[in-house]
Amino acid sequence: MLISVWGWSQRFPVTGQLPSTAFPVCGTAVFTQATVPLGSPGNIAVPGCDIYNIANPFWYSFTCYSGGTLGFLITPNNLNDDYDWMLFDITGHSPNDVYTDSSLVVAGNWSGSYGLTGARNGGNPKISCGSDPVTQHVTTYSTMPNLEEGHTYLLLISHYTNTQSGYQLNFGGGSAVITDTLLPKFKSATPGCDGKSLTLILNKQMRCNSLAPDGSDFIIGGNPVSITGASGLNCNNGFDMDTIIISMNNPLPIGNYSLLARTGGDGNTLLDDCGTQVAVGENIAFMVLPPHPTPMDSLTPPACAPNSVQLVFPDLIQCSSIAPDGSDFVVSGSSAVGISKVAGICSNGLTHIINITFSNPIKLGGSYQVTLVNGSDGNTIINECGVETPANSAISFSLKDTVSAAFNYNINYGCKNDTLNLIYQPAIGVNQWQWTIDNVFTSSLLDTSIIYSVFGPKNVQHFVSNGFCSDVVTEPVNLDNVLKAAFKAPDQVCPKDLVTFSDTSVGNIRSWYWNFDDGTSSMDQTPAAHLFPNTGRENIYSVSLVVENNLGCYDTAIAKISKLLSCYITVPNAFTPNGDGKNDWLYPLNAYMATNLEFMVFNRYGQLVFETRDWTHKWDGKINGIPQGTGTYIWTLRYTDGPSGKKFFLRGSSVLIR
Repeated sequence: MLISVWGWSQRFPVTGQLPSTAFPVCGTAVFTQATVPLGSPGNIAVPGCDIYNIANPFWYSFTCYSGGTLGFLITPNNLNDDYDWMLFDITGHSPNDVYTDSSLVVAGNWSGSYGLTGARNGGNPKISCGSDPVTQHVTTYSTMPNLEEGHTYLLLISHYTNTQSGYQLNFGGGSAVITDTLLPKFKSATPGCDGKSLTLILNKQMRCNSLAPDGSDFIIGGNPVSITGASGLNCNNGFDMDTIIISMNNPLPIGNYSLLARTGGDGNTLLDDCGTQVAVGENIAFMVLPPHPTPMDSLTPPACAPNSVQLVFPDLIQCSSIAPDGSDFVVSGSSAVGISKVAGICSNGLTHIINITFSNPIKLGGSYQVTLVNGSDGNTIINECGVETPANSAISFSLKDTVSAAFNYNINYGCKNDTLNLIYQPAIGVNQWQWTIDNVFTSSLLDTSIIYSVFGPKNVQHFVSNGFCSDVVTEPVNLDNVLKAAFKAPDQVCPKDLVTFSDTSVGNIRSWYWNFDDGTSSMDQTPAAHLFPNTGRENIYSVSLVVENNLGCYDTAIAKISKLLSCYITVPNAFTPNGDGKNDWLYPLNAYMATNLEFMVFNRYGQLVFETRDWTHKWDGKINGIPQGTGTYIWTLRYTDGPSGKKFFLRGSSVLIR
């Protein structure tokens, strides 16, 4: 078992105490944290619990190489210390997303109990929330979480006890594999321009502390020069690297060489994050060539109607050799192309990429060529080794014409159905089209027709493509022959009331026909106020309105109106609640048009026995279900007359007869 030990006396945060600087770990080692610098990066939301402070943390990162359960044990150096932990799945996320995205949480345990903690069989299946270790003993173990193959995880260990006493982290007991079995090897070696340096790239991340700074981990076959040092990229603020710069005392002569691994002065070759060594004798061939110009041999495929192109170079280019005004390049082809700007994506004054921005997007299809010329700075472009790429070097690219999804349409109107005809005249090269209407109807026909029985606005989207360029047009289409007859009228009218009818029909209406169901009619849009005949009894009239639109279509609306026998509000002077269906109730009669009504009944002692604000709610002569005796009862009635707005207050008496 490989034991890894880290210990500091620095102030928070040291490397490893933030998600972005997490320790890379695997399942083959016990990780010993000798001390824990005190500090906190902030708070974190714990699902099902609360927002907790991250106290005195360390973070560990690993990848799952075979899915299964994860078991681990955290053993405090002082068993009276309280350690909490949380596991996050950060696949496809920045490590710092753990502060804001609680959906990344996989498992955790924030119990206030002290001692051993971790994940094992029989642990709490839910996240244990914070607790008082004196009054509550909550298990410090959680059930083993499931890991997914290929996913990346962060394990947070938070030291709630405010001391610097450390702990050991030991993985084991689960079925998931978090140890990378890929053997570490050399991937490529590239000599520097001066021949005194060599850039080595490995096939995986290797521990920075396994690299001998004097370069003794390496030897160059034939030993023409001496290696004087080696440094790993990212080792100033990280734990591992995949790129190493090897320095030599003299330039390598032109020729073929091999870089070999050997046991360095530190007693090992390079080690990966799981402690696997690069095999002694592992080698990679490389060639030292005379300085040569960098060819223009690669261009990122442009999109439709590009406003720029991106040149990609195999060697690093000096950013200072690029004329900012774009005069190092000429773009020619099927249409005139102007250049407004040229710039590299530079780091330390060097770039592999140069972006050429056009004055206007190129919309015409055809063949185009980027040609390198001497710019306003007196040169073309110069690579890292100081060699200029020859003028008139060129690279070509092809474009297709832009396309338009603009379309025409016509509508065949009908009374019951409309037919919407969509018409498209494809430009040359268009070979795909798709209609979508109201996100419901779709069609891939060139021209299409849709029959609608429900009229009104429709939203038509049309997509076209020639396999390179595409376009989408969205246009509202209104089937504006909606015809709906409708009118407003009262449900009930008093015997002498004039009735006003208001047309609310919708559509391009050209005629109206009213039938009042009493032998009279009107062809005005707004008929004169109507008086139904006095028949001496209550009648129900079926009033109808027929409308016709400009297409000769018709629609009908019907409303029933009750002409009341009387609207005179009164209260009976006697009632007999004996259930014979005659005069069984006491209530205000004919209060059809009353508003804000209040009807109250009192017995002879002044006791309120009945109250209502709904005139159809009637008193049955009972109080709490108990029939009241024969006698006189006082009533009061307040209401507002609906048509006039006049307020009334009436008072009287009624006799209950049994």
